[in-house]
Amino acid sequence: MSSTSGDQVHPKMGGLHGPKHKRSDLDREYNRFNGTQLEDLQHDIATMCKDQHGCRYLQKKLEEGVPEHRDMIFRETYPHFAELMTDPFGNYLCQKLLEYSTDEQRDQICRSVGKDLVNISLNMHGTRAVQKMIDFLSTSRQTDKRFEMQIHSIIVSLGMHVVTLIKDLNGNHVVQKCLNKLSPEDNQFIYNAVATHCVEVATHRHGCCVLQRCVDHASDAQRIQLVTEITYHALTLVQDPYGNYVVQYILDLNDNRFSDAVIRQFLGNVCALSVQKFSSNVIEKCIRVAEHNTRKMLIEELLNRTRLEKLLRDSFGNYCVQTALDYAEPNQRAVLVDYIRPILPLIRNTPYGKRIQSKLQREQVEASHVQHYGVPNYHANQAALLALTANGLNGVGQGRHLHQQSLHHAGQLVDPYANQSSLYSHGLPTGLHNQSHMHGVPQQTLDAVYGSHQALQRTGGGTSLMNNAAAFGGIQAYSTPVGGNFNVSLPLGNGIQDHYGRSNYGYGA
Repeated sequence: MSSTSGDQVHPKMGGLHGPKHKRSDLDREYNRFNGTQLEDLQHDIATMCKDQHGCRYLQKKLEEGVPEHRDMIFRETYPHFAELMTDPFGNYLCQKLLEYSTDEQRDQICRSVGKDLVNISLNMHGTRAVQKMIDFLSTSRQTDKRFEMQIHSIIVSLGMHVVTLIKDLNGNHVVQKCLNKLSPEDNQFIYNAVATHCVEVATHRHGCCVLQRCVDHASDAQRIQLVTEITYHALTLVQDPYGNYVVQYILDLNDNRFSDAVIRQFLGNVCALSVQKFSSNVIEKCIRVAEHNTRKMLIEELLNRTRLEKLLRDSFGNYCVQTALDYAEPNQRAVLVDYIRPILPLIRNTPYGKRIQSKLQREQVEASHVQHYGVPNYHANQAALLALTANGLNGVGQGRHLHQQSLHHAGQLVDPYANQSSLYSHGLPTGLHNQSHMHGVPQQTLDAVYGSHQALQRTGGGTSLMNNAAAFGGIQAYSTPVGGNFNVSLPLGNGIQDHYGRSNYGYGA
């Protein structure tokens, strides 16, 4: 049989690679191996693997379970295994051969592809073969411990390139397959790499998803290892379009050991973070999930007439004020309402003013009902609402969040950061403590931030994505905090102090 170019090809291999074929041609190609003996195809098996129907024929031969056929296919494909794993058809034969090969043959395969395993994982076809390899070996190990060494060889091959794999469209699925199928102990190499390169991973479009899966599959010690790094870099991550989701994911764990330490990283910069596109969402969530005392400190930073006016006029900050109204304790809320009263008429024609007014009008009805029926727990701040809404402002706005009930925590849990006294110092008269010194930057005022962000809109295609450096003046993108207030002596290099005990996990030194 000849190809259209006139080149001679094997009679069993030609015919499928032309530009177009009729259905009868395809049927003929599909059936061309009927009655063919595998022995007749000797020395052509590696080429057949790259042909759709040839590959299917070989898979069927493996499924028949004839040892001589298995060994023949192995001998001819073994020298080309890495190449075949990235072939559109050959990768399926590789997956099938891993399943039907002997332990010795499988060991040879794992060793032969080890040096190429990362490149194979980055390939759109190879990633499937590598995932199948991990899946099969992990499942088989449950009944046969001889598969331990084969899994170990995969870990060694991938271990130095975890971040590269995580950031790749195809490679990240191999890392996720390891997380799904291997034990936490086997996956420690992933946790070490992710913790060491926390910012690089968390601020990547694929990396932020993989990091969340790392949290899901972690042992308790591994989860603390990751959350420690996320907490340390929270002020950087919260301003990133992907990193902010990682911070929110930690808050959504509803674990007071973690959430409160993360939230306290933002004290001293609440207003500045409230007027940024990405971090404003996190500040809202912080107000909703924070413990009572921490929530009070967050809202306390909003209780300034000048700053509050700028927040109410800001397309991002006004949502944080609305959330504060929903979750503030009665006395603090009364102060907040009192500060809003003279500002609201100035923003009556803005969407933000209408949203605030709508919220207060609904609560006016509730307060009136309480007052009318003489319920004894009628608070002074509800009376303030009545006075505030008496201005006669009109308009109904729709907020970006549905009203949610406050989260009540069962009790204070063990705090792994309790020995960091600087993290929980609140000696300022206002009850606030600026944590930005932990990141080597000065506290920023809202005025320094507001000017560059007041034109941003909460929605709209013209909004540019905020990068870490643009968030607020003194904070550099991906900056590495320098020790000074942590009172530790274990250096990690370049002047960085090991204030969270990274060396305990065997990385970062």
